[in-house]
Amino acid sequence: MPQSRMKLVVTGDDFGYCPRRNQGIVDCFQAGGLSNVSLLVNAAAAKEAADLAKRHSIPIGLHANLSEGVPVCQGLQADSTLVNQRGFFHGKMGFRKALERGQLSMKQVELELRAQVRLFTELTGHLPHHMDGHQHVHVLPGVREVFAQVLSDLSITFTRVPVEAGLHSCTWLPPHLHRFHTQVERDALDAIPVFTRYGIRWPDSYFGLTTMGCNMSVSNLHRALRLAFSAGCSAPSSGGDDSDQPVVTAELMVHPGYPSLPQQGGCGEGPDDFSRSADRQHELSVLRDPALLEVYRQERVQLCAFKDL
Repeated sequence: MPQSRMKLVVTGDDFGYCPRRNQGIVDCFQAGGLSNVSLLVNAAAAKEAADLAKRHSIPIGLHANLSEGVPVCQGLQADSTLVNQRGFFHGKMGFRKALERGQLSMKQVELELRAQVRLFTELTGHLPHHMDGHQHVHVLPGVREVFAQVLSDLSITFTRVPVEAGLHSCTWLPPHLHRFHTQVERDALDAIPVFTRYGIRWPDSYFGLTTMGCNMSVSNLHRALRLAFSAGCSAPSSGGDDSDQPVVTAELMVHPGYPSLPQQGGCGEGPDDFSRSADRQHELSVLRDPALLEVYRQERVQLCAFKDL
């Protein structure tokens, strides 16, 4: 077989969100459609997910969550800057607004991140192979410094830097999503010097913002893959070899699964529209499509986990 020119980590996010998400992710892994998962430890089916990862030898990391559901750290559940009056995190945009207003304690962020790592270790029996942020909270101002310190202290080597080649030329994203993803990219670019200073690593390229849900197709993934490869060739090397054609490393973020049933799953408030959407099963179907697996073969892409980089 020809030498691989890309090592691609295909990460299934939100593992543990509900039993149907868990089953979809396992089915996708067994079909060769993903190679890595990210666990929400405060989600309803987190223990089941950890057990499934052990049973099927699925490489697993931590999807650190500061925006959805209930904190893991008991001291932060009733009265802290991280929760609203009902005891739940502020939400994807609510967290960002509270951060902008200076209303969040970074000490409490640190306590919660460390508590989530401890729970992950209890559930899986080992430290996370990688750690990223649910809804990209880990690259936000202030949070990224605390996040990098925690990773450094615990020798968790890899994270995610959501900067996607081709985002600005993408024509199919609705304006509100394009604005949000562009802000995520700006925050991620500002996080790079912080992560570098703490010795944190990440793949050469990332994609997944332009291929979520109904926007995922074999052709869109092929486009994103080629753009990621080109971007990775010009990036400072974080893996591969020193040959004339070094191996590019990349991460593809995906959210496959079977749609959540009403009132089953979530992180304390039940499953959201994202998880109940038919988009979850659409992603599962595309990722298992033999045509996509053939693209990987033709482009000499080797699926792997963070621990293989």
